[in-house]
Amino acid sequence: MENFSKVKELVAASEADFTAFYEKGNKAAGTRVRNAMQQLKTLAQDIRTEVTEKKNEAK
Repeated sequence: MENFSKVKELVAASEADFTAFYEKGNKAAGTRVRNAMQQLKTLAQDIRTEVTEKKNEAK
């Protein structure tokens, strides 16, 4: 559950960079968006692993 909270926080924190990149063309914001997406990818994989472990514990 902790990782899911981190995902929500990261998405909320990245909103301004998304706006700056897509609406204003700020290239530095694009770099920050790419970094945030990489962090999300890592968190998503951690969540997948955690869910699989918990699911298999029940067996």
